[in-house]
Amino acid sequence: MNSVSVRALLVRGMLAGLAAGAIALVVAYLLGEPRVDSAIAFEDAHSHEHGMEVVSRSLQSTAGLATGVLVFGVAVGGIAALAFCFALGRIGGFGPRATAALISFGALLTVYVVPFLKYPANPPSVGEPDTIGQRTTLYFLMIALSVLVAVAAVILGKRLAPRLGNWNATVAAGAAFLVAVGLAYAFLPATNEVPKDFPATLLWQFRLSAIAIQLTLWTSFGLLFGHLAERLLIPAPAPGAAKKTKAARAAAPVN
Repeated sequence: MNSVSVRALLVRGMLAGLAAGAIALVVAYLLGEPRVDSAIAFEDAHSHEHGMEVVSRSLQSTAGLATGVLVFGVAVGGIAALAFCFALGRIGGFGPRATAALISFGALLTVYVVPFLKYPANPPSVGEPDTIGQRTTLYFLMIALSVLVAVAAVILGKRLAPRLGNWNATVAAGAAFLVAVGLAYAFLPATNEVPKDFPATLLWQFRLSAIAIQLTLWTSFGLLFGHLAERLLIPAPAPGAAKKTKAARAAAPVN
């Protein structure tokens, strides 16, 4: 793949990420923000310390939320587009749409789902301020381990395929990925700082909304970027060429 195609795919990936971020923003505003407001109300009702509000809650839930989600969408869209350029033609005979779908699913799994199962998202008022640095470090360490293990599993599957066949090699690589992730879960320290009186329903709804936002983002990106990549890499034939092809087929003798 030449540099022109890579640059064009990078631009399309960022645009698809921006559009996917806009769609995810709607989900975040409708599902996530009401749970954040409820968690803040719980914190205000159970805390006697009221610090100065540097940024208003209305600004956080509108412009702040939009900026964060859209910038995140553009950034991950560009990274996913580069991963697409590397993966296209190297992970089987998949076309642009299928490759984009696989990249999106892999990113959702490794960058979000696997770390989430170990360190799930928590709303405001959950977690001690003194441990936020440690919890952030552990979360990003889990992301890095998940991505590295996923890459190693893909390489393992490619090397096993000639001997075991594609299906058996994929199963073996998937099993190795699960074992490695399980070991990371076992050895990394757990964090559980949810207050005893925090509403379980609110916590569950907040975490479901967090999953819904990421699922919306990556599904939208996979569909949009797959469409844009296919149009770039497999352009539609010109109308005149299509007519000539049909005419030639109609005029061809039938044996």
